[in-house]
Amino acid sequence: MEQGLGFSNFLDQIDGVGMSVLVLLLSLSVASWYLIITKSIANLMAKRRAEAFLKHFWSFDSLEAVHVEFRNAAPDNAFAELAKLGIDAAADSKIHSSHKLAAAGGTSEFLTRTLRNGIDQEATRVENGLTLIATAGSAAPYIGLFGTVWGIYHALIQIGLSGQGTLDKVAGPVGEALIMTALGLAVAIPAVLAYNAFVRRNRIWLARLEAFAHDLFILITVGDDNEPPEAASQSPVTAAIPGTADIAIERGQ
Repeated sequence: MEQGLGFSNFLDQIDGVGMSVLVLLLSLSVASWYLIITKSIANLMAKRRAEAFLKHFWSFDSLEAVHVEFRNAAPDNAFAELAKLGIDAAADSKIHSSHKLAAAGGTSEFLTRTLRNGIDQEATRVENGLTLIATAGSAAPYIGLFGTVWGIYHALIQIGLSGQGTLDKVAGPVGEALIMTALGLAVAIPAVLAYNAFVRRNRIWLARLEAFAHDLFILITVGDDNEPPEAASQSPVTAAIPGTADIAIERGQ
């Protein structure tokens, strides 16, 4: 009787090990595509919100106006959160400078640590899920290759038991076993491309965030040139800083 060929026949003939490999590849594919789609949408929304915030932020006349505007607003992007952290840290250091261990070392050091911690938290957040995508991209081809080797071994055992070793009897099962390799590559290629795209996006995103943190640090420590001296002395943001400062945020490499 002529042996059936194709993916359906491959599923009928597959054993427990091969089925486990197939399920693992499908699980990696579903998980990686879920992360690719959700992270792409989240990154796009974060970019739009950040651009809108920065445009709004630089339109203010002073940091005090920014402080009043965003004092009770919940940040919806990393730049807004960093600005809120920096402004709140400057105001908080004046009130608790002598009672708070975190504010030890002066306002400039406290502000530097606060901004650096905010950037580190954002770096941790944007890297969420990349480990699984990288795992899918690097491991899926080898998992598929293992499935192919196991499928060929299983097919050859069945052919040997049947006593029919002609080419037409061998080529079908061996070709079906190669489906595992194709599935592994189908899982890995999109994952690798997406991982590289996300890493590049995160590098640019964090560089922009560090540049904004540097500008924010200078604005808070040096103060606003457009703000009258008496207003600056009464501001909870600028009054917390004793004069100008030469300290700048350490730029990441």
